[in-house]
Amino acid sequence: MKDTATAHTPEPDPLARERAHLDSSRAALRTMREEVQGLDISDVTANWVNAQILQRQITDRIKELADHAHTPLFFGRLDYLPTTQEGQRFYIGRRHVHDAVGDPMVVDWRAPVSQPFYRASRADPQDVRLRRRFGYTGGELTAYEDEDLTDPAQPARTSRLLQREIERPRVGPMRDIVATIQPEQDEIVRSGLGGSVCVQGGPGTGKTAVGLHRVAYLLYAHRERLARTGTLVIGPNRSFLHYIEQVLPALGELEVRQSTVDDLVAHVEIRGEDGAATATVKGDARMARVLRNAVWAQVTTPTEPLVVVRGSRRWRLPAYELEEIVQELLDRDIRYGAAREALPQRIAHAVLVRMEESGEAPDDRVQDAVARNPAVKAFVKAVWPVVDPAKVVLRLLSDASYLAEHAEGVLTAEEQSTVVWERPARGLRSARWSAADAVLIDEAMDLVERTHSLGHVVLDEAQDLSPMQYRAVGRRCSTGSATVLGDLAQGTTPWATGSWREALGHLGKPDAVLEELTAGFRVPREVISYASRLLPHMSPGLREVSSVRESPGSLEVREAAPGELDAAVVAACRRALEREGSIGLVAADGRVEPLAAALAAAGLAFLDPGEETTAASRLTLVPASLAKGLEYDHVVLDDPATLVAAEPDRRTGLRRLYVALTRAVSGLTVVHEGALPEQLG
Repeated sequence: MKDTATAHTPEPDPLARERAHLDSSRAALRTMREEVQGLDISDVTANWVNAQILQRQITDRIKELADHAHTPLFFGRLDYLPTTQEGQRFYIGRRHVHDAVGDPMVVDWRAPVSQPFYRASRADPQDVRLRRRFGYTGGELTAYEDEDLTDPAQPARTSRLLQREIERPRVGPMRDIVATIQPEQDEIVRSGLGGSVCVQGGPGTGKTAVGLHRVAYLLYAHRERLARTGTLVIGPNRSFLHYIEQVLPALGELEVRQSTVDDLVAHVEIRGEDGAATATVKGDARMARVLRNAVWAQVTTPTEPLVVVRGSRRWRLPAYELEEIVQELLDRDIRYGAAREALPQRIAHAVLVRMEESGEAPDDRVQDAVARNPAVKAFVKAVWPVVDPAKVVLRLLSDASYLAEHAEGVLTAEEQSTVVWERPARGLRSARWSAADAVLIDEAMDLVERTHSLGHVVLDEAQDLSPMQYRAVGRRCSTGSATVLGDLAQGTTPWATGSWREALGHLGKPDAVLEELTAGFRVPREVISYASRLLPHMSPGLREVSSVRESPGSLEVREAAPGELDAAVVAACRRALEREGSIGLVAADGRVEPLAAALAAAGLAFLDPGEETTAASRLTLVPASLAKGLEYDHVVLDDPATLVAAEPDRRTGLRRLYVALTRAVSGLTVVHEGALPEQLG
């Protein structure tokens, strides 16, 4: 049974007792794993296919039950009041562990009984007498901290163990935050599957972690449904996905697919790149109307009757009746391909009506035969031809007159000239497709055949998507729900969204609940206050993140002597490497190559974004364009003025700088040559 909490009796040697429970829990987990490994399925599977499916499920279950020595099996404990939950005690951890008779020794953090660990307070104790947090060092339980929730007069204080866990040095991929989820985060994590949620969160508010933990919670609460319909996490780039890829497996979820938007729409090889103006027009939602016009313009009005010959009989359908059939399919607003498949059956049905009127008794086989009649096939091919979505887009971008025909009243003449290629491609393979072109092809494909929808999609760093990209993501969850994560202040594309309501409309989720996270747990107060000086100049109206972490000395601004910027940056990296944790050197993309040479000349090894940091390799050289979503214990920022000037406009430059300034968890060193951007004061 779960341990019963004695109301207020002091425990003899509490740390030894908790270590003993940890050892017992690990032994029970090993037993659970061994039981699964020992299963014999030879007598319970009817055929080879069933055996393979069951064996895969067993293999996945064995992986889920793995015990990682440096990952705490439990991180908290709840002692309920004697009048509730039978006065029981629950240990809260990443997975459920039970003893030999099936009683829980560790309760999954997602279980309803675990919820008060995150939400209970002295004002609302939720029947909890005591909340205990555990501290670990290298997998060994070394400390605990108690919070008595029965005394409302006791002053609130910040948990030192919680603070230590948040500030723990970051080496390797992103960690889960299951031990440090805050009440406002937990409300989002545990919100239902039926509705979509949009989370506006500034730097360090944990929005990415919240989205990933929400996936883990939904898979726990709705496993069978999501096993059928699927889940997907979408990130801004592969470096980001590599950084977060270990979070869900650490929570026991192994089957969640991860992708970028570009990967979702990878229907053609990307060999070209659009300028900002061109990409903005191609990403505009009005392009969906242009594509719709072009696709459906392939359908023509019948002008001649159709004669179907069967045996010695000839059956004639007049042009006006054929036109009515075609128009009825057009009015149904179904996909182009589905309507095309339905057309021969509709024609065959009209022929069967005539057969019945003449005294025949045709059945379904006759209707199918008529639908396959050469005359019917030829009619369908002429009136409702097969459409290749990529060829439609190719012609729109290659033929100015064709684009003008279908963009009339939708795009201005100037916008049309911006979109059309200067050198038309000869064919699909020779075309220098851009990322925006691939999204247009994806839209056209959906007009022809409906895109498969998943049960739930998490979209991170969503503020940088174009309306057409939102539509592409929305198609992947048209019958499911979505969790949208982002920060309007970090939008660094020319088409970055200015309003979540507008973005959610393009996504097809206009009724999504909008939540805002403003409490920062990652970035020190001194650093976020410095970065927030930019907000009035780039995102007026957005609330400043309020950091709960006060860390004096976490911000350092150093001016390099003229011509000595590279040397000053290298020196700052050396100083950062004297501290514990990961180091990120963030610079404008054009500065990466000279800085790489300077680091190499100084004998400082460094990694590229996406490569995993280790105790031996802790310095990563990060182009500013890839910094979003990443975090490092210490950040060295190379010349802010150069970073701002590298962007196409001031707003985008300031937003890029805001992102770079807020990647630090423990300390930020800004190295500059000459004046800083005036917005930094």
